[in-house]
Amino acid sequence: MSTVTNETTEAIASHEVNLTEVAAGKVRSLLEQEGRTDLRLRVAVQPGGCSGLIYQLYFDERMLDGDAVRDFDGVEVVVDKMSVPYLAGATIDFEDTISKQGFTIDNPNAQGSCACGDSFH
Repeated sequence: MSTVTNETTEAIASHEVNLTEVAAGKVRSLLEQEGRTDLRLRVAVQPGGCSGLIYQLYFDERMLDGDAVRDFDGVEVVVDKMSVPYLAGATIDFEDTISKQGFTIDNPNAQGSCACGDSFH
């Protein structure tokens, strides 16, 4: 795995979140539609929801102190340092079916799952 560096050539930590090829393709497509090459996909967790975690998934142009980054064929996924341990081994995918369209997060660290919408953003 290559080391990612920022403008000051400091090494940036990596994380163990995976992005499927389908999800990476969808992210690339969305960024191309927006005409933005400066955005990264940020994943974060907050305590709450019936599974114990609420996920946040959004585009961000910022890099914050302690952020961990992984590059998936040109798509950068950023995780803040507090969320890294909660997302270790998690996989972000994209579903496009008749019943559901959107990003999903399969996280082995989640304490359970439920049907309430707040637990999985």
